[in-house]
Amino acid sequence: MPIITDELELLDSLVGLHQRPRIIELGCGAAQLSRSLLARFTSCEVSALEVDERQHTKNLLQPEARLHFLQAGAQAIPFAADQFDLALMLKSLHHIPLELIDQALAEVHRVLRPGGLLYVSEPVFAGTHNEIMRLFHDEEQVRAAALLALQQAVASGAWEQVSEVFFDVPVRYRDFAEFAQRLIAITYLDHQLDAATLSAVRERFEPHMGADGAYFERPMRVNLLRKIA
Repeated sequence: MPIITDELELLDSLVGLHQRPRIIELGCGAAQLSRSLLARFTSCEVSALEVDERQHTKNLLQPEARLHFLQAGAQAIPFAADQFDLALMLKSLHHIPLELIDQALAEVHRVLRPGGLLYVSEPVFAGTHNEIMRLFHDEEQVRAAALLALQQAVASGAWEQVSEVFFDVPVRYRDFAEFAQRLIAITYLDHQLDAATLSAVRERFEPHMGADGAYFERPMRVNLLRKIA
């Protein structure tokens, strides 16, 4: 699969960002891609929703022109219908509680304008990085449920799938301490690893260490859907 180092370029190639001025990001985290998007595409404006209170508070401390932060979940989007040209879900769909995924997709459909696009970027449950992660955070079921929800949404007739793209993302860590800080000590999940589990994670991580740290290629999938009803 191709290695993508800048997902913003892939996004633009698929949706044409100059033609999508009003954008909503669901589950924005630190909104890194949206910040880069706004710097490069000055005609765009992003409403960024994040359900995690701690991350939302951090976002408010780093304001940016044309980037509007709201604390809300995708299952209850605080906007009227037909407001946006593009919706982004960047590694966030599988974090929505399973019983709310269909409702969230219905909400996204509601706030998109006719012909609006939904760009869903999700990690594929495969690869060496995933084999380390699953020791303390196994997402096999939730990622499968997220993909199934997208497929069912298309089958419903409310959406059409424009494209499906697979690629790899390079991931680097200086050492195990950085891996733990970035993936174990995250704000939206409460990972309390016992000594045995932490040792097992370290043992699986260490063989990937080299002179320049640890390197992985993380497989990803993008599903691009268009609102048709």
